[in-house]
Amino acid sequence: MRLEQLRMQGLRCITDVGVMLDPGINLFVGANGAGKTSVLEAAFLLSHARSFRSGAKEALLRRGTTQLSVFAEIRHADDRVCRVGLGRGGARWEAKVDGTSVAIGQLVRECAVVCFEPGSHALIAGAAEERRRFLDWGVFHVERDFLSSWRRYQRALKQRNSLLRSALAPTDELFAPWEVELVQSGQHIDSQRRAYLDLLQPKLQASIAGLLPELGAVDLRYRRGWPEDQDLAQQLRAQRGRDLARGHTTFGVHRADWSIAFEQAPLREHLSRGQEKLTALACMLAQAELYAEHSGEWPIVCLDDLASELDQSHQAAVVAQLRAANAQVLLTGTEVPQALATVPTRVFHVEQGQLTRLL
Repeated sequence: MRLEQLRMQGLRCITDVGVMLDPGINLFVGANGAGKTSVLEAAFLLSHARSFRSGAKEALLRRGTTQLSVFAEIRHADDRVCRVGLGRGGARWEAKVDGTSVAIGQLVRECAVVCFEPGSHALIAGAAEERRRFLDWGVFHVERDFLSSWRRYQRALKQRNSLLRSALAPTDELFAPWEVELVQSGQHIDSQRRAYLDLLQPKLQASIAGLLPELGAVDLRYRRGWPEDQDLAQQLRAQRGRDLARGHTTFGVHRADWSIAFEQAPLREHLSRGQEKLTALACMLAQAELYAEHSGEWPIVCLDDLASELDQSHQAAVVAQLRAANAQVLLTGTEVPQALATVPTRVFHVEQGQLTRLL
């Protein structure tokens, strides 16, 4: 998968910029605050309909503007070219594929982007929500019916939570229909998540072996969101009183989480910040490889501020792996990283939201 063209309008400090990208490595250099990361952010938006940066959606908008849009031409491994776009002028995103308005899910299905950036260690050390997002993005691209199950679950969860906040008596007549839907769709999601992690583990073990061999074997641990030895339907009924007091549903796949345990570092607290970053990077590379195995093409890989996040040996290892995979790479830096000194690279200078090709 390759981004041949990328155009951004009204995104952070970018007014209106278009760029023709190389199918290999593309480096965006410039001072801090010049707009380098926004280029990667634009590509990520097309694949996730959200930014990898924290903060409100309004922060994406260039100051003084009310609309933003991102367009791209994507060439797939079978040589098919697809034109995709994502825009927002109000509260909702609008997606297009080949000029036709589509659901966000269809856009995300067409464009796959993975990213390693300064906040990526949150995948290991942060809240469970970030790990569920990572997991569900991967499952979405492997299991075609995952999105419909996820939407059914979210709808039932919203309805049950609304009942919990309504101060009505928690009777079977009110709650049972939504709990049945939560159980049916939730068990399907749980099964697909487990199957995906089983596929991911050997890819992650190989990736970790290249980046953190001193930590030994890897074990992925999954928690489904309710006790393993108990039935979800029974738990939802039993917890109605407690959930009523809290105003939300406390058991279900929306509370799931997963973690990584190493032979030489069985607890997350045993990892240094640098090891957390490398573990997050290994997860990203493993997910990208699994995506490629399933779809026949690598996703686009974004590496934000590579030189400041990794030492030179790890930079070189990552670049070598991505070149061997023939992946398209977008990366940023204040200067050309040492790992790219002898590697064919298309270089762009970024200044005040404008791009100029240097090499």
